[in-house]
Amino acid sequence: MIKNYIKTAWRNLHKHRAFSFINIFGLAIGIAAFWLITLYVADEWNYDRYHTKADRIFRVTQHGQWNGGKFDLAVTSPPYAPTLKSEFPQVVEACRIDAEGGSKITYGDKTINEGSMLFTDNSIFKIFTYHFLYGDEANALAKPNSIVLTETLAKNIFGSTGDVVDKVVLLDGTPTTVSGVIADVPENSHFTFKALRSFPADYYSGYNLNWGNSSIYTYLLLKNADDYKQIEASGEAFFSKYVQKDLGPMKFKLELQPLTSIHLHSNLSYELGSNGNITYVYVFAITALLILLIAIINYVNLTTARASIRIKEVAVRKVIGSGRGQLVAMFFAECILLTFIATAIASAFIQLSLPYFNQVSGKTLQLLQFGTVNTVALFIIFSLMTGLISGIYPALFLSGFKTISAMKGQTGNQLTTVMFRKGLVVFQFVITIVLIAGSFIIYQQLNYFNKKELGFNKQQTLTFHINNRDVRSKVDALKQQLLQNPHIEAVGVAGNPIGNNNIGGGDFNLGPDGKATSESKIVQNLQIDEDFIPAMQIKMAAGRNFSKSITTDVADAIIVNETLVKEMGWKDVIGKRVRTGVDGNGHVIEQTIVGVVKDFNTYSLQHKIAPMVLSLPAQAKDKDNLYVRISRNDIQASLDYITKIYSAFDIENKAEIHFLDQNFAAQYQTEQKQGNILLAFTILAICIACLGLFGLVTFTAEQRVKEIGIRKVLGASVAGIVKLLTADLMKLVGIAVLISFPIAWFAMHKWLQNFAYKIDIHWWVFVLAGGAAAIVALATVSVRSVKAATVNPVKSLKSE
Repeated sequence: MIKNYIKTAWRNLHKHRAFSFINIFGLAIGIAAFWLITLYVADEWNYDRYHTKADRIFRVTQHGQWNGGKFDLAVTSPPYAPTLKSEFPQVVEACRIDAEGGSKITYGDKTINEGSMLFTDNSIFKIFTYHFLYGDEANALAKPNSIVLTETLAKNIFGSTGDVVDKVVLLDGTPTTVSGVIADVPENSHFTFKALRSFPADYYSGYNLNWGNSSIYTYLLLKNADDYKQIEASGEAFFSKYVQKDLGPMKFKLELQPLTSIHLHSNLSYELGSNGNITYVYVFAITALLILLIAIINYVNLTTARASIRIKEVAVRKVIGSGRGQLVAMFFAECILLTFIATAIASAFIQLSLPYFNQVSGKTLQLLQFGTVNTVALFIIFSLMTGLISGIYPALFLSGFKTISAMKGQTGNQLTTVMFRKGLVVFQFVITIVLIAGSFIIYQQLNYFNKKELGFNKQQTLTFHINNRDVRSKVDALKQQLLQNPHIEAVGVAGNPIGNNNIGGGDFNLGPDGKATSESKIVQNLQIDEDFIPAMQIKMAAGRNFSKSITTDVADAIIVNETLVKEMGWKDVIGKRVRTGVDGNGHVIEQTIVGVVKDFNTYSLQHKIAPMVLSLPAQAKDKDNLYVRISRNDIQASLDYITKIYSAFDIENKAEIHFLDQNFAAQYQTEQKQGNILLAFTILAICIACLGLFGLVTFTAEQRVKEIGIRKVLGASVAGIVKLLTADLMKLVGIAVLISFPIAWFAMHKWLQNFAYKIDIHWWVFVLAGGAAAIVALATVSVRSVKAATVNPVKSLKSE
C-alpha cells in the first residue's frame, strides 16, 4: 500500500512539473535557510558546554551602587578566589584569570609576539576541560614561570608538539618552562587563548591584596549546581566582612554567573571576550521558523488552489472503494515525498552557501555539525515532520469532497477555503515586509554609527601599541623623528587605545580617609601626553591643556570632561582641588582641575559617554599607545615611513598599525554580521513569497484561459487582462503592508533600545519597505500575467 502511494505521488509530481518545481524549489530554499540559521543558533547556544563540569562552573561578578555612581563588573580583585573557597564549603575549586599575560616569546632565533595568553592558577585544569596532549595536567602550572601551550602555538614555536615539554622559552626575557601542550580551545568559548601562564611568585602581594583592585576574573567549581544561590544570599555579609574596608559603604551585590549563560546573557564592564546576545538568537530562531512557514504556506496555497484539477480523481477513488483515511494517506505520501526531495536539494544549497554564510557570520559551521549519523537522522525526522505539517490541511481538504458533487466537477462552497488561502498570502507578506523594514533600520543604525561625530577627528588617524618598554622611554625622540615627515601632521600618546572598549576606571573624589563618600563617582581614567588633545582635534570647553613648560602638571594637574562636570553639579570648576585617589601608603591624592574638554566618545556608541579624568603619564611605561595623524596625500608612503622609523627604535617588534576609524567600526561587527545575515534571509523570504505568488497567478491564468481568450476577442487590452489577474493578489499585499507597519515598528523600537545613541524611526522607512515588497510582488505576478494576456485567443478558445 505504501509503495503504491509513493508511486502515485511520484506520477502526480511528474505530471504537474511546473507546480512541483515551484513547490520543491520554494521548500528547498526555506529548508536551507532554516537549517543554516539552526546551525548558527545551535553554535551560539552551545558556548562553553563542552566542559564536562559546565553545569557547576560559575563566574564571580560584582555590582555596586551608591549616591553618585555605580559599577557592574565582570572582574574582581585577586583575594576573591582564595577567600570564597575558604569561606564557603560549597566551593570545590577556585581559580583566577588575568588577561594581561601577552608577551614576546623567544626561542633560539625565533621571536613571536603573542597577545592571547592568560595568567592563571593551576586549579584551572580542575575546573575547565582542556585536552592535554603532553604534560602533567595535575601540576602543569604549579610552579612559577611555567607555561602551557596550545597545539597551534607549540607548532609555531617549535615546529612540532611531541618533544616540547620541559623546553625553556623566554617571555619578555624571563626564562619560562613549557610544562604542557593542550588541544586548541574550541571557538565557541566565551574566552579563548593560545597559552596559559602561571602567576609570578610575588603576584599575590602588595596592591593585589586590595579588594578594590578589580582586575582579574574569578571562576568557581561548586559541589552542586544550585549552591550558587546560598553564596549569593551571603553576598552582603561577605561584603561587610571583607570588601567594604577598601570600597566604602554602598549597596553591593555578589553575583555568580553560570558558565553556560555568560556568552548570551552577560554584558558587564570588562568582559573577557566578545559576547553574543540572546535577543539576536531569538530573532534568528523566529526568522528561521517564519521563512520555513512561508515555504509551507506556498505548498498549502498551491495545493488547495489546484483542488478543481484533482476533484474528479478524488471522486473516482471514492467510487472504487477508497476511504477518506486512504485518501488522506495518499496526499500525505505525496507531500512527504516532495519534502524529502526538497530536503535533498536543500542539503546541496546548504553545502554551497556555507562558505559565504561563515564569512558573513564569522563562524566555522559545517553541514555535518552534529555528526553524520545525527545529521542524517535529523534530516529524516525534519522531512517527515515538515511533510506532515505541510500536508495536514491539503490532505483533509482534498479528501473531504462529496462523491457525487466531485464527479460533476463541483467543489461546493469554497468561501472558507478561499479566505483561508488569502489569509496565508497576507501572512507571508506581513513577515516579508517586517524583515525588509528591519533590514532598512539596521542599515540606518550602522550607517549612523559610522558617520556620527565622536568629539574628535578619527579620520586619517593611525594608532599602534608600543610593546617594547625601552621604546616607551624614548617616545619623545620617536615623535620628533616622525614629525620630520611633512605628511605627518601630529603625534600624541595615550595609555590606552580608545575605541576598544577597555579603558580603565576608578574612584573620583574620595573622602579624606581614602574611603568612598556619597560624592564618590566611578570615572574613566585616561593618561595622555600634552600632544594628545591637539593631535586628536579634541576641543576644550574651558581652561587649558597640559603644558610641558609647567612641570607640576605631571603630579598635580588633571583635565575632566563635560559629563563629569555636569554629574558633579559643578559651576566654577577651573582651579578646583579634588581628591582623586590613594597612594600605596594610604595617603589621599589631591589634584587641580586645569581644564575641561568637550565630551568625546572613547567607547562604541552602544555606551553613553562616561565621566572621565585625563592625566599625564606618571611613568614612561604608561606611554604605550601612539596616535599619528597623517595627511590624505600618499597614505602608503606615510605608513612606510612610520614603519621604517619605528623599526629603528624597536628592531624586534613590528608596528601593528590600525586606523582609528576601523577600531571603532570593529565594535559594531556583531551588529554588522547580524544585519547582513538578516538581509540575506530577507531576500530569501521575498523570493519564496514571490515564488508562491507566481504559482498562484500561473494557476489562475490556466483556470481562466477561455475567459481570457473571450475577453481578448471582445476587445480587452493586455493591460486590462493583467489587471484582472493581478488585482486580487495585489489587494492582499496591500493589506499585508498595513498590518506589518505596527509590528515592524514595535520590533525595531525594542532592538534600538540596546544602543545608547540611536536613530529615530521615521514613517517613510515603513512606506519604503511596503512599497518595495509591493513592487517586487507586482513585478512577479505581472510577468506571468503578461504572458497569459498575450497568448493568441484562437489557441485559448481551442483548449480543452
